[in-house]
Amino acid sequence: MELAYIPSPSRGVLYLGPIPLRGYAFCIIIGVFVAVWLGNKRWIARGGRAGTVADIAVWAVPFGLVGGRLYHVITDYELYFSEGRDWVDAFKIWEGGLGIWGAIALGALGAWIGCRRRGIPMPAYADAVAPGIAFAQAIGRWGNWFNQELYGRETDLPWALRITSSADGRVPGFYHPTFLYESLWCVGVALLVIWADRRFKLGHGRAFALYVAAYCAGRFWIEYMRVDDAHHILGLRLNNWTALVVFLLAVVYMVVSAKKRPGREAVVEPGAAEDAAGTEATDADGVSGASGASEASVADGDKDAGARTEAKAETEPEDGTGTEDAVAADAGETRDEAESAKKS
Repeated sequence: MELAYIPSPSRGVLYLGPIPLRGYAFCIIIGVFVAVWLGNKRWIARGGRAGTVADIAVWAVPFGLVGGRLYHVITDYELYFSEGRDWVDAFKIWEGGLGIWGAIALGALGAWIGCRRRGIPMPAYADAVAPGIAFAQAIGRWGNWFNQELYGRETDLPWALRITSSADGRVPGFYHPTFLYESLWCVGVALLVIWADRRFKLGHGRAFALYVAAYCAGRFWIEYMRVDDAHHILGLRLNNWTALVVFLLAVVYMVVSAKKRPGREAVVEPGAAEDAAGTEATDADGVSGASGASEASVADGDKDAGARTEAKAETEPEDGTGTEDAVAADAGETRDEAESAKKS
């Protein structure tokens, strides 16, 4: 009897009336928002303007989705173009099937277009968004859980994933939750890049290269555990070879870049520093103006108080005799009243 396991959802889509709400799509959307949010914070910290990351993401995200889908369709073409298959399904991206290699490659092209339009160095932008992309992948992998896909070999471990669907050749049973392994690995990659960037001040694309290398290292062994159909070359799955080649390219880039362009970019977005300085100057002027107004009010109050004091002094004799005469008069009136009372 199985004491513990990770259950699979009974279905990956809910219907709000005629509108389908797909778990896979929600995971992708949430991941994109997280990547843009974190990338924006890191970009501002590097000296860029708020909103620039989102503006460039308008180019990068659509390109990335198209690239991810193209890679999947090309490498698994038999799912869409073999006998008995409908080629129209190749466009149904909401049903799953995005290759991260194509998504990063074509997404980088979209980001390059956006950066070029804004006059921003592409490597600096890539460094800023690298951890966010890793977090987005961690969230997006849960879309595979909703679709009951991309699991590993059979296992009896307590965290085994229970597959209940028999569609598309699936065999119900208990398998390694490779989606979960990759999700946790991506979280670790994001934290690694954030730490290394703070510790070593990575620049000129090296933070992004570190993300790529670290992800490929994890993807290699996770891919090796999967049992879904895939093309093999010399006994290894195609994605294993892709991860190995990309890993080596990322490491070479980090080494060469560190020698040729050490340090970090001083300016990541032209004009951003001037805008920040202008804002600080405006704030300083506002504070100075408020302080000057307060001092003027105090001075005016002192003048009014002085005027009131002078007016009072003018109505009273300087030696105080006016007050003494008034007291003596009151005393005389009191004695006269007492004598009148005795006579009565």
